[in-house]
Amino acid sequence: MRYGTRDVLDGLDLDVHQGELFALLGPNGAGKSTTIEILEGYRGRSGGDVDVLGRDPAREDAGWRARIGIVLQANRDHGRWRVGDLLGHFARYYAHPFEPAELLGLVGLTVQSAQQVSTLSGGQRRRLDVALGIVGRPELVFLDEPTTGFDPEARRGFHDLVRGLRDDLGTTMLLTTHDMGEAQQLADRIGILQSGRITACGTLAELSAAARTRSDVVWTDADGTSRRQLTSDPSQLVWELHQRFEGPIPDLEVRRPTLEDTYLRMVADADATVGTDREEAAA
Repeated sequence: MRYGTRDVLDGLDLDVHQGELFALLGPNGAGKSTTIEILEGYRGRSGGDVDVLGRDPAREDAGWRARIGIVLQANRDHGRWRVGDLLGHFARYYAHPFEPAELLGLVGLTVQSAQQVSTLSGGQRRRLDVALGIVGRPELVFLDEPTTGFDPEARRGFHDLVRGLRDDLGTTMLLTTHDMGEAQQLADRIGILQSGRITACGTLAELSAAARTRSDVVWTDADGTSRRQLTSDPSQLVWELHQRFEGPIPDLEVRRPTLEDTYLRMVADADATVGTDREEAAA
């Protein structure tokens, strides 16, 4: 995707598998929103090939659009509508929608059915946003930073809802988020988008291995000294310590790399590579 003379997306290559929850991560300005809008059919691309549910989004029709669901970052419309009435209204636009009562039960809003949308809490409103996004039984749902501003309890409830949609209904989901913990908990695979390209893609374990992110092993030695060692094979180190102590290892802690550790390492490595390329080009 090119805006004027600037390439926002440059050779982006991405596959999302049916039935998985794929998280797309990247710093601000990396091109996440542009990527999502192209996949949704809301923005035309400058070049390349795109296939979403077997169709080119740039040539989509109403039938194709009914197969996708979209949950935006924020949605504050329809405040005077009652929750159940709003879902019933949107359901009429689809050939085989959820029944409003069934959908309210699925997203945990049965008690709020007669309540005005404007009176819902933040967590309840996001559940309604998801309900509106899936009312037509979509095969693919786009979740754009869905828990921004959530408190921990609301975030946990939303995560449970998303897991249920994936596990119980087999819905494919593409999630963008700045919350590393959220991506680590929910995603089957993770793609890191930087400078318009996918610089890494895989499971957390695969990304950690690719980034050479090491685990932190902490224990207390026989003389009472606290010890710490970074290792790419914590199981081997713990086994060796177990042999040395001939039993339990005092105060043992194994801190495996988090997604945030891996992400920051990969972003730093990619930035360093870009900087080197620019220096070589200038020379």
